[in-house]
Amino acid sequence: MSFDKDMQEALTTFTIESSELLVDMEAGLMALETLEDPAETINAIFRAAHTIKGSSGVFGLDHIVRFTHVLESVLDKLRDGKLGICSELIAALLPCCDHLNLLVREIADGRLEENPEYSAIGRQLLQALLPYLEPVAAAETRVSTVPDTSERVQNLGGNKIESGNWHLFLQFHPNCLRDGMDPLSFIRYLTTIGEIVHLTTFSHTMPEAEQMDAESNYLGFEIVLKSNADKATIDGAFDFVRDGSHIHILPLENRIPYYVELIESLTEDNAQLGELLIKSGVITQRELEDGLKAQTDRIEAQQPSQRIGEILVEKQVVQQPIVSAALEKQKQLKDNKARENQSIRVDAERLDKLIDLIGELVISTAAASLRGMKTGDVTLQEANANVISLVEEVRDSALQLRMVPIGTTFSRFQRVVRDVSKELGKDIKLEISGAETEVDKSVVEKIGDPLMHLVRNAMDHGIERAEVRAERGKPVQGTLRLNAYHSSGNIVIEVGDDGGGLDRDKIIAKAVERELIPAGATLSDQEIYALIFEPGFSTADQVSSLSGRGVGMDVVKRNITELRGIIHVDSQPGQGTTLRIHLPLTLAIIDGFLVGVGDTSYVIPLDRVVECVELPVDDNRDYMELRGEVLPFIRLRQLFHKSGPVSRRQNIIVVEHLDLKAGLVVDRLMGELQTVIKPLGKLFGHVQGLGGSTILGSGEVALIIDVPTMLRQQAQGSVTG
Repeated sequence: MSFDKDMQEALTTFTIESSELLVDMEAGLMALETLEDPAETINAIFRAAHTIKGSSGVFGLDHIVRFTHVLESVLDKLRDGKLGICSELIAALLPCCDHLNLLVREIADGRLEENPEYSAIGRQLLQALLPYLEPVAAAETRVSTVPDTSERVQNLGGNKIESGNWHLFLQFHPNCLRDGMDPLSFIRYLTTIGEIVHLTTFSHTMPEAEQMDAESNYLGFEIVLKSNADKATIDGAFDFVRDGSHIHILPLENRIPYYVELIESLTEDNAQLGELLIKSGVITQRELEDGLKAQTDRIEAQQPSQRIGEILVEKQVVQQPIVSAALEKQKQLKDNKARENQSIRVDAERLDKLIDLIGELVISTAAASLRGMKTGDVTLQEANANVISLVEEVRDSALQLRMVPIGTTFSRFQRVVRDVSKELGKDIKLEISGAETEVDKSVVEKIGDPLMHLVRNAMDHGIERAEVRAERGKPVQGTLRLNAYHSSGNIVIEVGDDGGGLDRDKIIAKAVERELIPAGATLSDQEIYALIFEPGFSTADQVSSLSGRGVGMDVVKRNITELRGIIHVDSQPGQGTTLRIHLPLTLAIIDGFLVGVGDTSYVIPLDRVVECVELPVDDNRDYMELRGEVLPFIRLRQLFHKSGPVSRRQNIIVVEHLDLKAGLVVDRLMGELQTVIKPLGKLFGHVQGLGGSTILGSGEVALIIDVPTMLRQQAQGSVTG
C-alpha cells in the first residue's frame, strides 16, 4: 500500500490525532469508576473510538477498522446502559486502548500492513470482550444465515418493534409481476441481511375481486428490520424494482437519538449537509442526488428555492430531527474550521530552531548594546534599547509557544497507579491538581521517567497495605498526590503519599552499614533524607519486581540535576512523604544578573537574587547582620580560586532558594542581561556550583552560577568563603 504526498501528509495527521484521541480515551476510561454522572465521558470515549475507526477506513487500514469495530460495539452497549461500569470491564478495555496505540504507532513508522503477531494479540484482547458482546454475537450469527422465511416473514405484532433499527415502507409498481419481479423475493432477501421483526401488509389499493388483474400487484408492506447493514446496502436490494415503486427506508423512531448522536460525533472536514447525512448512514448517495436534482429543477422552473434538508424530509428520505442535528453539526464544523484556520501545527524541530536563533539574537543585541556604551552615542543607545525591548517580547512569545500543560504527563499515571496497585495488592487512588500549570516542552519530555520512579516507589515503599493502614486508624484506601505550581520563576512538582513516611533510624543504620556516614554522626532531616538518593541505597527488606535493588532514586536525582533542578524531601512519620521537584520553567534563555570577580564574569539567575548590598571596606568576616538576620557569605574569589588585585569596594548579592539564604561576595556589579544558556561539557562535569555558561556581547564567556547547589553546599559546610 502506498500513498501520494498529500495522502501521506493526511496519514501523518491521522496518526497524531489518533494518538491524542487514545490519550483522552484512556483518561476517560480511568475516570469512569469515580464519576457520579459518567454519561458524557462514555460518549466522549465512544466518539474517540468511532473517529479512529472512520478515519482508518478512509486510508484502508482494515485491521484497525475491524479491531475498533468490536471495541466500539462494547462501548455502544455501555453508552446505551446495557452494560454497567465495573473494574473488570475497564480492565478489559484498557489493554484494547494500548493495542490501538500500538497499531497507530506502526502506521506512524510507515508499516501499513497488518502485523500477524499483533493480529494474534488483538484476537486475544477481543476474546476478553466476548462476554460483553454475547447478545450482539448471537444477532450477527442470525444475520449470517438464511433461515426458513415461513418462520421469519410474518406479522409479529408491535411488542418487538423497538428491537429493530430500520423502518421500510414498500409499495411496489403495479406491473412488477409482469416484469418478472416477485415482491416476496425482495422481502426474503431482506432476511439475508437482517431480521424482520415486524411486517404489516397493506391492501388498501386492492379492487373488488371481479376487477382484479392476476398479474398486477396491489399490496404494500411496512417492515421493521433489525440489521447491522447500512442504508445503502438495504436500499441496493431494490435496485431492480425501483422504477415506478415507492420505497422509503427510514431509521426507526427510537433509533433517531442514535443517529443524532452519531452525527454529532462526526469529525469530517466536509461540512455539507448531504455529506454529513451520507456519512452517518441515514441517506444514500442516490437519495442525495435525487434531492439535489429536485432542488435544481425548482430553480430552473423559477419556483421558490427549497433547502436540500427540506426536500429530503418532504420526500420521506429522512426525519426532521436528524436533519436538524446535521444542520447543527454543519454549523459546528464550519465554526471549528474557522478556528483551525487561526491555528496551525508546528514541527518541534522548527520551534527549537527558532529558539536557537532568538538566543543568538540575544547575544547580538548584547554586543550592539556594549558597542553603543563604548562609543557614547546616545542615539545609538536609545535605538538599541528599543531593539532589546522588542527582542525580549519576541523571546517571551517564542518561549510561550513551547509551554505545554503538565497535565498531559500527569494523566499518564492514572493507568500506572491502577495497574501497579493491583500488582501490589493495594487499594490506591491518585489525586491530581495543578494539571493546567504550564512548563517548557523540553522539560516535560525529560521529567516523565523521574516521575515514574517516584510514583512507583511511593506506591511500593510509601503506602502501607490495607491491614496495616487499618491498624493505624487510616483509611484502607491509600492516596497518592501529584501537584504542580509556579514559584519564583520555577515550576514545582510534588509527589506525595499518605503512607508511613521515611524511617530516619532505618536510613541512618543502612548508611552507617554502607559507610556513607560515620556511626554517631549528627545529621539534619534533609541530610538524612538525601541519603536515599545515593547510588545503590535501599532500605527494602525484600526485592520486588518494582523496587528494592537501590536502582532508581539516584537516577532520579541525576536526571533532575541535568535539568538544573533539585529535590526537596518532606516526611512525617506515620503521615506520609512529599517530594518536591524544583525545575526551571525553560532550559533555553533566562534573565540574569552579571557580576565580576577579578578578570572573570559570572551570571546569577535573576529569579534567585533578592537584593544587592555594599560590603564595608576591609570587612573580612564570613557573615553579616542583615535586618536582624545572620547572612553567611560565599566569596566567589576564594571558591573559584581567582587571583589578581582585590577590588577595594566589594558587593554582596543576596540570593535565596527555599529556606536557604546567603550573600555572594563579588568585585563588580554589571547589571541585568538576557542569558542564553550553553552546556559546560563533560570536562567540567565535576565542578560544583556552576549551571552552564553563556556568551556575552563582548564575546567573553561567562559562567552561570548554580545557586541552589551552592546554597546547599554552604549549609552543609562544604563551601568556604
